[in-house]
Amino acid sequence: MFLTASAETAAFNARLEQTLETMPHLTTVEPHEARATREAGESIFGVLAVSPLAYEMPIPGPGGDLTLRIFPAENPTGVYLHIHGGGWVLGAPHHQDPRLEALSAGADVTVVSVGYRLAPEHRHPSAPDDCEAAALWLTGNAAREFGSDKLVIGGESAGAHLAVVTLTRMRDRHGFRGFSGANLLYGIYDLRMTPGLRAWGDRNLIVDTGAMGWFIDHYLGDHSRDDPDVSPFLAEISGLPPALFTVGTEDPLLEDSLFMHARWSAAGNGSQLAVYPGGCHAFDAFPLAIADEASERIRRFFLDVLT
Repeated sequence: MFLTASAETAAFNARLEQTLETMPHLTTVEPHEARATREAGESIFGVLAVSPLAYEMPIPGPGGDLTLRIFPAENPTGVYLHIHGGGWVLGAPHHQDPRLEALSAGADVTVVSVGYRLAPEHRHPSAPDDCEAAALWLTGNAAREFGSDKLVIGGESAGAHLAVVTLTRMRDRHGFRGFSGANLLYGIYDLRMTPGLRAWGDRNLIVDTGAMGWFIDHYLGDHSRDDPDVSPFLAEISGLPPALFTVGTEDPLLEDSLFMHARWSAAGNGSQLAVYPGGCHAFDAFPLAIADEASERIRRFFLDVLT
């Protein structure tokens, strides 16, 4: 079966490339500058839309208090531990408000998004340590605080990576295998870089080879890319929950999802792969038909694993 991008998606990608050519490439700016641009609404993602429905609460973390951003559901079928993307360097829980609000309402889940520490100020293992702490806190507090002890984990890009690392840590360090599902969007799972990512080059559709190298270097410094806690593609992944892998065909990280889906299935875990024709990295953040399709499939995945 051939996957052909729709006219809408192809036109959007062409406009996106043209727009990004007029903006400073990520590798030419400092992390604090890129963060400020995003907060000011001047990045490719536009003005931030902050939800009035969300509230924040602190919990203890390994580096001090961790902030959780909560989207409550009135009668939740479960609690979703969300880990935002941004290459371990950028991003924040409130950057995802419209999508998390919609998911909370559509799937009747309380969403808990964790504000983990960012690199390069806090390199590996700070981010996974924080995500592990949030997951461990939820195992003891979700029912009392949010009305359900059924848990799903997931995130976008680096958030998907951290979600898988958190799952393996919770299994190996705490004997916990109680997550009902993993919602993994266009993640990077092999920080050595897949052949496809290495060969992608400088075609900039949100990220390119250089940008991913910039993120990885900031996150890891001199730490080995061969560490399974860094590249979960190399980890033992049996005994993990059913996963939905979402990715577009025009994403430099496409092979990460294809390869990890194959490993997930081979390890005996339930696994679904949703590949969207022409979808760029973070395609679901834009007003596209394939974004709506992906959101609906994710909503159904939550209903399936929680009910």
